[in-house]
Amino acid sequence: MLDVFRGLKNLIKVNYVHIDSPVFRLHYSITVILLISFSLIVTTRQYVGNPIDCIHTKDIPEDVLNTYCWIHSTYTLKSFFNKKVGVEVPYPGIGNSREKGKEDMSDRKIYKYYQWVCFCLFFQAMLFYAPRWLWKSWEGGKIRALMMDLDVGVCTEIEKKTKKKLILDYLWENLRYHNWWAYRYYLCESLALVNVIGQMFLMNRFFDGEFMTFGLKVIAYMESDQEDRVDPMIYIFPRMVKCTLFNKFGSSGEVERHDALCILPLNVVNEKIYVFLWFWFVILGILTFITLIYRLVIIFSPRMRVYMMRMRFRLVRRDNVDTIVRRSKMGDWYLLYILGENLDSVIFRDIMHEFANKLNHNYQHHIHGVPDA
Repeated sequence: MLDVFRGLKNLIKVNYVHIDSPVFRLHYSITVILLISFSLIVTTRQYVGNPIDCIHTKDIPEDVLNTYCWIHSTYTLKSFFNKKVGVEVPYPGIGNSREKGKEDMSDRKIYKYYQWVCFCLFFQAMLFYAPRWLWKSWEGGKIRALMMDLDVGVCTEIEKKTKKKLILDYLWENLRYHNWWAYRYYLCESLALVNVIGQMFLMNRFFDGEFMTFGLKVIAYMESDQEDRVDPMIYIFPRMVKCTLFNKFGSSGEVERHDALCILPLNVVNEKIYVFLWFWFVILGILTFITLIYRLVIIFSPRMRVYMMRMRFRLVRRDNVDTIVRRSKMGDWYLLYILGENLDSVIFRDIMHEFANKLNHNYQHHIHGVPDA
């Protein structure tokens, strides 16, 4: 199993330049790696066994029957899930569909998803990475260019002074012009939330309307009485299913109908994967929603910007933060906030102090008529 995951090490790149929030990084780093790992697991046959094994007769080759049932889907009987195993039925959802005479086709629960699980997981991983790809293209390496290796304050004073002057010149010359840059990042965070919610609905469609409440049913199942409960994981991910409508010509030329009882070992893995993903998507969605609420507060509340800057960067004087927030726009604040997370704390303190002094001395000439953001 370690050999399988060793191939994923190239995806795990420790990036020391942070251009986004920790919650946003959960979408394109942890979640993408998890989904690709799960996709590889379900395609690695030596760890989960054959995807399907059917009990067959000698008249039909085993490989033919297995392939037919895998391609043409399988089913269980809904009315047999509530019956006692070992007394009324051999296994949940398995029984004689003709015990009342004519077979009720509406009682069948068809399973077609298992052929597509690995592809769907990989597609989900790509969707989770899409907002990150979009933000990287819009950000354009601005933060890395402004850092100029000042994340570590080990350099000569002349070099440090020169680089700080370059940063200050950029901030002054591009004052007021970073709002659209910041809003595009906020848009990417919004797309990340839309993606999580959309994927919940996608999975709900994938599992015929059973996924949206899947995690809640699992919790209720764990808390219910053992004799009365019906395992929701068995209902969505059955280990034993039926396969029928395999027709072949007999020796006399008559059409013979065959059915089979099939085992789906892969569903033992699938159920664990999707139980985890349900809770992970819910947690990720809640965290992203809270982050977006925080962004709205930041946009409309200069006082909150001052508070957050003071809480995050303790070395920066309060009057410097007040001056910068009052005489710049929200986009400038966000650029400074991200820049502060990547620069050496002492160097960032000096930059903020010099930038605030420059604003105090020159704002009447350079930003005359610009409203406070």
